Amino acid sequence: MNEPAQTSKDPSLIHRQVVEIVASRTLYDTARLRPESDLEGELGIDSVVLESILVALTEHFGLPRELDSAPETLRDLVADVTAALDAAPGPADGTPELLETLVGTAMRHTHYQRHQLGLDADFESELGIDSVVLTSIIADTADAVGIPQDATDGVQATTLRKLHAELAALRPLDGGADGAPAADRAAAGTGADDWDSRSMKDFMEERDTDLFAKARSFRAYRTRREQDRLYWYGMPHRARSGSRAVMYDDLEGREREFLMFASNNYLGLAEHPKVVEAVCDATRAFGATHTGSRIIGGTNELHRELERRLARLKGREACAVFPGGYSANLGVISGLVKSYDAAIVDRLNHMSIVDGCKLSGAVRKIYRHNDMADLERVLQRCRGEVMGRLIVADGVFSMHGDICDLPEIVRLAREYDARVLIDDAHATGVLGEHGAGTAEHFGLKGQVDLELGTMSKALAGMGGFVVGDQDVIDYLRFYANSYVFAANIPPGTAAGLIASIDVMESEPQRLTRLWDNIRTLRSALLDAGFDLERSESAILPIVIGDERTAMEMGRAVRARGLFCQTVVFPGVPLGDARLRISVTSEHTAADLQEAAGIFAEAGRKTGVLPRSER
Repeated sequence: MNEPAQTSKDPSLIHRQVVEIVASRTLYDTARLRPESDLEGELGIDSVVLESILVALTEHFGLPRELDSAPETLRDLVADVTAALDAAPGPADGTPELLETLVGTAMRHTHYQRHQLGLDADFESELGIDSVVLTSIIADTADAVGIPQDATDGVQATTLRKLHAELAALRPLDGGADGAPAADRAAAGTGADDWDSRSMKDFMEERDTDLFAKARSFRAYRTRREQDRLYWYGMPHRARSGSRAVMYDDLEGREREFLMFASNNYLGLAEHPKVVEAVCDATRAFGATHTGSRIIGGTNELHRELERRLARLKGREACAVFPGGYSANLGVISGLVKSYDAAIVDRLNHMSIVDGCKLSGAVRKIYRHNDMADLERVLQRCRGEVMGRLIVADGVFSMHGDICDLPEIVRLAREYDARVLIDDAHATGVLGEHGAGTAEHFGLKGQVDLELGTMSKALAGMGGFVVGDQDVIDYLRFYANSYVFAANIPPGTAAGLIASIDVMESEPQRLTRLWDNIRTLRSALLDAGFDLERSESAILPIVIGDERTAMEMGRAVRARGLFCQTVVFPGVPLGDARLRISVTSEHTAADLQEAAGIFAEAGRKTGVLPRSER
């Protein structure tokens, strides 16, 4: 049993917290709740309301037993709480004010009540606190108690108790967390080559009265990265992109052709003549767009036809199309899961799932990546704690290329009375005999509660979608805010997507060719000695770990005329940097051979692979 976080015994703090709880149960403004206020005669607090207040106070302050007195005034109530706290054992760490600050900060960022924050509860699996939220908690706490932000970079605690111990060890004594000024500590990590060892994480929590100060700091950091040819994000295409792409190289100031391995155009449908023609014809017939949401003037017959085709592809009753895959996750999760429910998510899920869970206000539980034993432990702990449970996982994990263990997820969901949502963004058009996605891949077509996806990858368009039972989809049309209150995809885009599904179904050789290419390049990279983790899809990650080495590897690859993604924080956790390679059906045997040679040569140059012996 996790010990609840205890509170500080500061009288003014206790008084304020008691008043806030009474206000929350009575809806009085806190200004009316004076110490001498009579609870029953003046405030109208009867025995039923008083009992709820006493329970809330017991839980909030982590008291060993419920308050059992009958206070007459607010002052009496504060005195009862203070006496109960004096009788309770204090924290053994000897620094209650730091613990109070830490717990209060965690409450603010997670919206948990104090009694829900067990000191030994695991941040991810029990509290649903991911690395981004934890970064904010650490930064706020450090700022409040005078710990320099740079001193917390190595903090890796997994519970509140451990985090408190690490922060206590960093507390300034005479101006520095370790006796050294902050400037000296920063300089200690600077190498002889003047490498800036910061990452994008360091600009998330920069504190300044000017909200834009962090933008100026990041600009200086980003400019340095660009000068070193390490950042090349957002370079524009100059023409259609297939296995090769003509782009304007911002860093070199010239147009270049690259061998393209950063495209999610898995089946090569973005340039297919039938798809392009369908987009043009529908745009001429219906205009550029409908300036309205789906339920108010924004529905076209093409949208309904697209939904029918997607539902048929997935083998489900109904489908709803959203403006984007990101908005589909936001709307579906927040529309179904509420504060009294739990969203149970894989640690490596896409950020749209993370944000959908945050928007829902649900209790969020995180299980270790693809660890079904851990998922079952989380489901067991949820029994009796929440109402509904939704397990959410990517079908194909976008930065790792591996596939979720769908058969076991479905089995556990049935055993523990949970629902399942699978995001097939990188699986639709790639996995399964006909490209229907993860469920088809595992022979579970029609057995997953909700399948969600984006149409900007293999389907070569824009927008997102969700398929499922008719009554659930109809509900979401009215309760998923990102569907109800957002403009719809243009009719030309819908027509192009219908054409893409037509081509995918009539030209199955595209899927066959895609998988031949995946196996060819995967085998070549493994033979070269690269770590590809457990990739089973069109996404091949070259795992490097160190952020600087990954960026240098990306620079070496780009210099040799190949374009792929270099992924660092926040795309992956710190220490997990990588190159992300996307294979398509359009790559030729010569493309794959050239790419394998470029990666191997760049790997040896940067030390990712051992250098060849002469």
